[in-house]
Amino acid sequence: MKKLFCLFTVAAVGLASCGGGNGYTITGTVEGAADGDTVYVMKPRQGGDPEKLNMAIISKGKFTFKGTQDSTVNLYIVYEDEVAPAFADFFLENGKINATLKPDASTVTGTPLNDAYQVFKDEMAIVVGKQREVYGALVQSELAEEERAAKMIEMQSLQAEMINVVKEQVELNITSPLSVYLLEQFGGYIDHSELGDLLDKMPAELQNKESIATLKESVTKANATKEGNQFVDLDMLTPNGDPIKLSDYAGKGKIVLVDFWASWCGPCRREMPKLVDAYAKYKNKGFEIVGVSLDRDGEAWKKGIADLNITWPQMSDLKYWQSEAVKEYVIRGIPHLMLLDGEGTILARGLSGDEVQEKLAELLK
Repeated sequence: MKKLFCLFTVAAVGLASCGGGNGYTITGTVEGAADGDTVYVMKPRQGGDPEKLNMAIISKGKFTFKGTQDSTVNLYIVYEDEVAPAFADFFLENGKINATLKPDASTVTGTPLNDAYQVFKDEMAIVVGKQREVYGALVQSELAEEERAAKMIEMQSLQAEMINVVKEQVELNITSPLSVYLLEQFGGYIDHSELGDLLDKMPAELQNKESIATLKESVTKANATKEGNQFVDLDMLTPNGDPIKLSDYAGKGKIVLVDFWASWCGPCRREMPKLVDAYAKYKNKGFEIVGVSLDRDGEAWKKGIADLNITWPQMSDLKYWQSEAVKEYVIRGIPHLMLLDGEGTILARGLSGDEVQEKLAELLK
């Protein structure tokens, strides 16, 4: 289900303040806590422990933080306890903020941004609860294959439901910094055409943010490499370190399948036998495959090529998800199979191995 289970992993983001100018007061309670216990406001750090920005002592069942905030930031309120820890992410903005921390369902409300964000979290929590039920059924080994397949379809449906919640809340809050935050966190799951429409609706002052500009660039690149457009060239190296370009093969008269893959990718390895079969059947009939690897370990890449019986041209810059291929073609997941006609026009993207064989049967009769 990709990364959607990690719904509320938060990076602190600075946004234009939408609170009042009289400072903020955070008042809250912690279920199960005692007077004298400590509550923290924390800023998460990537690759390290969270940074504790402020602390408050619970007194008469409540904790309070006060201050003034020039810009709105996304932070955590955290109660550290070995038995029943509790936390909530929220937007620190000027105004009166109310926090209720519980081990299973914390809430933060009181200011416009936090009220809107809580609506989003409540809606997402409903879908996540459904996902957990389905996942619980999936891990039961006694499920029949038909039942397991039905549960997987249900899980995919719930993933689509989650994306719809994001899109709806972005649109409802399109003039608010919340829309920026939601797109920063979940924009990578929204179809590029829909993402472009949402970005176009944002006011100019929000569109100027660096993160939104990055998303707009990804939409532009996705549009440039969609079906019906000419392929974008890639300049990389072979497994032996020799220069190679996609244009060495694409647009030269042959039907070309571009296989974005990696040796570490389980689904890629499972699909590979179908490509091996297709290559054996059609390589002498005007068909070529070019593998574009997202590997970062050259030796692992070479081993994967040998183990999987890959005999077609391979290229990589060994930059993993920072690869130029990912940037130019806006690859969100692998395997990703793209079919080009003899002129280098993109015929289809996101094909499965079975769909590739069906297309080739039509094109290379």
